[in-house]
Amino acid sequence: MKHVLVVQLARFGDLVQTKRLILSLCAQPGTQVHLCLDASLGPLARLVFPQVVTHPVTAHGAGLAQAGPEALFTAMLERNRHAFAGLVAQRFETVYNLNRSPLNLALASLFDPEQVYGYTWRQGQPLQAPWPELAMRWSGQRRLGINLVDFWAHFADAPVPPEAVNPEAKAGGAGMGVVLAGRESRRSLPPEILARFAAAAFERAGRGRILLLGSKAEIPAAKAVLRALPGRLADKVTDLSGKTDWAGLAEAVGGLDLVLTPDTGTMHLAAHLGVPVTAFFLSSAWCFETGPYGLGHTVHQAVFDCLPCLESRPCHQEHRCLAPFADPGFVRFLSTGKPGHAPEGILSLRAEFDSLGQTYAPAAGKDADQKQRLRFRAFLARHLGLPDAEKGVPDSGLAERFYQERDWFLRNNIIDFKY
Repeated sequence: MKHVLVVQLARFGDLVQTKRLILSLCAQPGTQVHLCLDASLGPLARLVFPQVVTHPVTAHGAGLAQAGPEALFTAMLERNRHAFAGLVAQRFETVYNLNRSPLNLALASLFDPEQVYGYTWRQGQPLQAPWPELAMRWSGQRRLGINLVDFWAHFADAPVPPEAVNPEAKAGGAGMGVVLAGRESRRSLPPEILARFAAAAFERAGRGRILLLGSKAEIPAAKAVLRALPGRLADKVTDLSGKTDWAGLAEAVGGLDLVLTPDTGTMHLAAHLGVPVTAFFLSSAWCFETGPYGLGHTVHQAVFDCLPCLESRPCHQEHRCLAPFADPGFVRFLSTGKPGHAPEGILSLRAEFDSLGQTYAPAAGKDADQKQRLRFRAFLARHLGLPDAEKGVPDSGLAERFYQERDWFLRNNIIDFKY
């Protein structure tokens, strides 16, 4: 049997977004897939990927009280010494290293560079495979970028079809989940706005309960949402903030009619479970990069020239991307679903697939980037040799923009990209 390793050392949402790649590798005959991940996510991985052998490591410094990033990194290496030795002893045929963090590169350096696809280390230098290297060239065009699920999926030679990743989302009859906040505060909605949306969405559905979902850090937000909800809904609310482990969260989300959420790991878990998502994207969150994967989901994306921004930089626009969600007209739009009721600055989208993977089509508002995005997706589909990629007019400008001279050579022949 062939053994392959996927190294995914990022957090909750990224782990779930690795699903298409993992399913693609599992589909290869005679292949056992292994997954190296942060130890805190081990129980979640076993729920989402029961067919995979997990290898937990310390990836985020939990329990390591070290001063400064260098000391913390050294402490993580020491903590992981035994786990890393176990990985080397497995003799993997291929290692798929999905990120370029220092710990990812340190782990990749334990293997022969010829074994590692993605981000590796050779003779003291970090290197990238052609596909992630191409992605670095388009990283400055985030409004055009592809879904992270599909980016990682194409580390494999033959990804499973996008429709095989998550079940089409359908209401389960158990009510509505409200995810209180994400890790990045600017991506989340204030409790009073979230409460208005939750009331409008619940009254439109009109059944089940309202579950407030979040970690212990969101307990104050849960109390604020409870205070802001109409009194008539108070007896329908169950506050689960800080009260669920991974299994409990999956149980709570499974079977819901709807999950109302910013860009969060719980959003990706709901999509994995086939639960309809209505997501709010603003600030640094851009749905074409990290939106819910599958059919049956809706995204309300703030659209301003400054978006998507970088969370690490201060906002000099007074967080204006929040204004459309604060507009009272947006609640009316949620209640009626009529495109004409959508306020300025909101692009409402429904989830769709194309040959590349997940995309979104406008249901209300104007997608100013749609034409350019379709050209870019067609370029990537041709680059990857996907079905139907030959249809349409090739864009030589994109090839000139994103290819470098060495990209035109493959083995001993010049590539004919038909441009």
